[in-house]
Amino acid sequence: MSSTSPAVLNSASSETHSQNEAWRCEYPYGSNFLKVGSHRINYVDESGAKADGRDPVLMVHGNPTWSFYWRRMIGSLSPNRRVVAVDHLGCGLSDKPVDHDYCLQNHIDNLCELIDHLDLQNVTLMAHDWGGSIGLGALLARRQRFKKIILFNTGAFPPPYIPFRIRVCRWPLIGKLGVQGLNMFARAATFMATEQKGGLPKQVARGMLAPYDSWNNRIAIYNFVKDIPLSKRHPTWSVLDRIESGLAEVADWPIMMAWGMKDWCFRPECLDRLNGHWPNAEVHRFADAGHYVIEDAADEVEQKVQDFLDRHESLQAT
Repeated sequence: MSSTSPAVLNSASSETHSQNEAWRCEYPYGSNFLKVGSHRINYVDESGAKADGRDPVLMVHGNPTWSFYWRRMIGSLSPNRRVVAVDHLGCGLSDKPVDHDYCLQNHIDNLCELIDHLDLQNVTLMAHDWGGSIGLGALLARRQRFKKIILFNTGAFPPPYIPFRIRVCRWPLIGKLGVQGLNMFARAATFMATEQKGGLPKQVARGMLAPYDSWNNRIAIYNFVKDIPLSKRHPTWSVLDRIESGLAEVADWPIMMAWGMKDWCFRPECLDRLNGHWPNAEVHRFADAGHYVIEDAADEVEQKVQDFLDRHESLQAT
C-alpha cells in the first residue's frame, strides 16, 4: 500500500532526537490519512506479496495507546495479509482538535468512514481496551463487511465497575490536571498495564507516549476517561447498551478472545461477560499477563492469532 512518511515529533535536542529514533525503529510504518469532517485520521495500511485473497485485519486501539500498540502484530501478519491499524481522532498521528466531541459514537462513526473509504471486505476485527467498543460498534453498523473477531482485554457493555485509580482521573480539576496536564494516565500505563518487571522497555514506553507530548495533544486521553458512563444519564451508556444487545447477532462467527488475567481494569469478569454472549468463542487465558497482553505474552499471542486466522480463512490465497 502506498503511504507517506509521518511527520514525527520534532526533537528539541540531539538526545530527544535519538530517543525518537529508537521508538521509530519499533514502528517502521508509513502514514495514510483520511479526512473526517475537517480533520484527518491516520492509519497504517500494510500488506505483503502473499496478501492477495486473504482476509484483511482491522486493528483498533484503546486508551491511552495508538497504532504503535499493534506494531509487532502488524509486522507478524502483514507479510501474508492486508493489515489496517487506525489512530482514532485525537490519538497517535491523527489530528488532535481541541473543540471536538470525543465521544464513543463519534469514534465509531469515524471508523465506519475509514472502512467504507477503504472498501474493506471479509474483515477480521482485532481490538483492545476502548477499541473493543469502538470496533464492535462499527462492526454492527457494517456487519456485511466483517467475518471474524479477535479481542484482547476489552469490554462492550456499560461498565459493571470503575477502578478507583480511574475514578480519580475523572475528578474535576484534579483529574484534568493529572491526565491532560501531567500525562499521568498514559505514563502510569507504561508500568501499571503490564506485568513486566520495571514496566515496558524504555523505547517501547517512549513510543507509547510519543504523540502525547503536550496539554492539547493529550485531549483525547482525558476525554476517553471522561466518556466512561457512570449511569444511564450519560449518553455513552445507551451506545454501550446497544452494542451489547447486538453481540448475540454474531455469536456464530469465528471469535477468539485472548486475555491477560492480571488486568486490574478489564478484569476476568469482563471476559466471562463476553463469553456469556459468545459461548462458542475460542478463549485463551494468559495467567501472567496484564492489560497490555500483547506486550506481556507477545510470542504466544502472535502464534494463537496466526493459527486462528489460518484456520478460519474465508478465501483461498492466490
